[in-house]
Amino acid sequence: MLAENYMMLKHLHMTFAVLSIFLFVFRFFLQQFAVGMASAKWLKILPHVNDTCLLLTAALLAIALQQYPLSDAWLTEKVLLLVVYIVLGLFALKLGKTATIKRISFVLAVATFGFILYLARSKAPMLLG
Repeated sequence: MLAENYMMLKHLHMTFAVLSIFLFVFRFFLQQFAVGMASAKWLKILPHVNDTCLLLTAALLAIALQQYPLSDAWLTEKVLLLVVYIVLGLFALKLGKTATIKRISFVLAVATFGFILYLARSKAPMLLG
C-alpha cells in the first residue's frame, strides 16, 4: 500500500521540508528585525506541526522503500545531519547567548539543511560512505 503511494509521500515530504526551512528562516529574520512578531503563538506552533508531518512522511517513505537508518549509509547520515540541524536551529533561535552565535548557528543550520537535500537527491553519503 505504501509503495503504491510513494510519489504522493515523496512530494508531501518535500513540501514539508521546504516549509520547514522557510519557517526556520522566517522565524530567524523576525527575531533579528521584528522582535514583536517573532513571539506570535502561531509561529511557535506551526513549525512543530509541520516538522511532525515531515518526520511522519520520512518514516513512511523509509518503510515504503525498505531503506532504514543504520542499514543504509546515506539515510543514517541524513538522520545524523537532521540532529545537527535541529541543534544548530536551537542555538540560532533560542540557546545562542549572543547575536554572533545566533547568526553563525543560523548559517551553519542552513548549510546543514543543504547537505540534507544533497543526500536526499544523490543518496551518496559524504561521511559514512
